[in-house]
Amino acid sequence: MKRITIIFWCLSLCFFFNNLHMKAQGKQEKKIVAYIISENINDKFDEISAEKLTHINYAFANIKDGKIVAGNPKDKDRLKKINTLKKNNPELKILISVGGWTWSGGFSEAVATKAAREQFANNGISFLKNHKIDGIDLDWEYPGLPGAGNPHMPEDKQNFTSILKLFRKKLDSLGKIDQRNYLLTIATAATQEYLDNVELDKIHPYLDFINIMSYDYQGGWNDSTSHHTNLYVSETDPKDYKQSTQTAVKEHLAAGAPSEKIVVGMAFYGRGWHETENKNFGLHQKALGNAFSINYRDLKDSIETGKYKRHWDKEAKAPFLWREATGTFITYDDPQSIKEKACYILDNNLGGAMFWQYHGDDGELLKTLYAELKKH
Repeated sequence: MKRITIIFWCLSLCFFFNNLHMKAQGKQEKKIVAYIISENINDKFDEISAEKLTHINYAFANIKDGKIVAGNPKDKDRLKKINTLKKNNPELKILISVGGWTWSGGFSEAVATKAAREQFANNGISFLKNHKIDGIDLDWEYPGLPGAGNPHMPEDKQNFTSILKLFRKKLDSLGKIDQRNYLLTIATAATQEYLDNVELDKIHPYLDFINIMSYDYQGGWNDSTSHHTNLYVSETDPKDYKQSTQTAVKEHLAAGAPSEKIVVGMAFYGRGWHETENKNFGLHQKALGNAFSINYRDLKDSIETGKYKRHWDKEAKAPFLWREATGTFITYDDPQSIKEKACYILDNNLGGAMFWQYHGDDGELLKTLYAELKKH
């Protein structure tokens, strides 16, 4: 009888601990991905709170002659310095982000043929090994689209799929040798036009996660104001096409991305216009003056002068500033909108949050994001 009782308790304990393990596996840690601009490593390195991050995307590496190259001669030392952050957070992953708005011009040619893709991928693996980093983030702006006037062609769509498949194969092969998992991620535009020019349903199996650049919906390229990183559609926007982060996420899901691989972008900076028409506190009005961007840390200083008044769009879940004397309107993220986005991530089983860029913040936004995502 004693033996039966002992066996029963052993089985019960095994079931209990196995159940705990399964629950822990199902409750994945939410990603907090920081883009860090290379030149900020020189004078703002001590501001980095590594313990609040899961990933750092070092921005950017360039593409020359079909190869990934350092964007700056100092990048070797800067990446070495960033790797020291693992002393404070051993789980932190460091990735090199390739391209970006300025340096995406070489992508199309670099992946145009099988031979070119082989060279590009081999070079990427060498870059990763030489700098002792954990992965590669391809920030191609944009396949099949001009971006900043970049070369592009219809074949980019299939070639992008091919290069990601090849990178995944080579990273996995290297990982087997090193007995570790190397990461492959991309940054995607928050538009249906972008999704129409990539094969998201085919490429997501090769990716660890997908960073949606869910910001810059509006800016100096427009002649009227609106939110640039709103969570939901702004009901007072008169435009036929109303963009929002929720819209971008839904479009990515419809295109085939699994929810747990979607990482939502947040803006640690604002976009503004001067000489805006004095109606509705400048929101959705004609902007006649110069447009600008401003880091959150500087934007906070402007608020403290008392010259700007903060407003909240309750439908869009987005803040904005208005200064009547100069007709200045500013759209941005703040702790309240960060909380709303964190709740959206948790409620919809998304992968986590990404932000551009780390040193636009004075620490307040990251502190809020970290606290909210750690609640789950």
